[in-house]
Amino acid sequence: MNFEKRKLGRNGPEVTTLGLGCYSFSSGYGEAAEAEALATIERAIALGCNFLDTADMYGAGHNERLVGRAIAKRREQIVLATKGGFVWDAQGKVTGRNGRPEHIRAACEASLDRLGTDYIDLYYLHRVDPSVPVEDSVGAIAELAAEGKVRHAGLSEATADEIRRAHAVHPIAAVQSEYSLWTRGPEGEALPACEELGIGFVAFCPLGRGFFTGKLKTEELGQGDARRTMPRFEGDNLSRNLKLLEVLEGIAREKNCTPAQLALAWVLGRGKNVTAIPGTRRVAHLEENFAAMEHRLSAAEVRRIDEAVPPDAFAGERYAAASVFKPRA
Repeated sequence: MNFEKRKLGRNGPEVTTLGLGCYSFSSGYGEAAEAEALATIERAIALGCNFLDTADMYGAGHNERLVGRAIAKRREQIVLATKGGFVWDAQGKVTGRNGRPEHIRAACEASLDRLGTDYIDLYYLHRVDPSVPVEDSVGAIAELAAEGKVRHAGLSEATADEIRRAHAVHPIAAVQSEYSLWTRGPEGEALPACEELGIGFVAFCPLGRGFFTGKLKTEELGQGDARRTMPRFEGDNLSRNLKLLEVLEGIAREKNCTPAQLALAWVLGRGKNVTAIPGTRRVAHLEENFAAMEHRLSAAEVRRIDEAVPPDAFAGERYAAASVFKPRA
């Protein structure tokens, strides 16, 4: 498979335009079979993907251990990204944020141990802690970089102001935010700030947490699925959103691609500094996602999609009001 590569930041790593988000292997969408997860990572690498994304709080460390085993014999081939800045209880439930420098250092060193590696290619502050200046949190990552434990720094779900302030302390290679046809918030400030500063932008959940695959119409969400608590997947909101999906499915049929491939092609066309990390637990879905790189959208097709599903068309918020993951802006 012919993977195009894009650089994250002016001096950052070159990554494949589509990476693999590993979240679903450990948490969020119900229980995952470990053998299937390892096979999916193996297939992603075999196809040419070099960009894997995990985090310490995914499965309370389980995800990093899994990814570490999967890449142990090919570490130098992989641009490995992980994140720190959340805390969780004994049951693995995330309870809050901690951006204090001492926590960031301890979290990074714990991630290195779980991943079985001496360095992390891209280490993100998972969320800015409102009680800690972003400069202090990123300063800790800068110290880790000076020690060779981190090669590049990143932010997740940061505002344009936070991006600029962090970048003034230490070069930010990438900003990771949720971005898809139904999450257009980054277009307001974060994307322009990244373009201005020469920072890569990594879109997570580019398939709307699986919504744009079209499969949620027939697959009931399991009891352990985090989407059951997300307003966009509830009741009337979901019914309204599924009607919009039908419009996109029609456009996809005309283009001879799946709705998932259409959604990914749309994201990758948003800028030369934009990459995406769709997640999946199944090899067949992985191959479908990666085939999206064969479907480029013309300016006319992009306009048609944007007119069919404008930024405010979808119903429901990303997270429940009390969610610890909800961005502050």
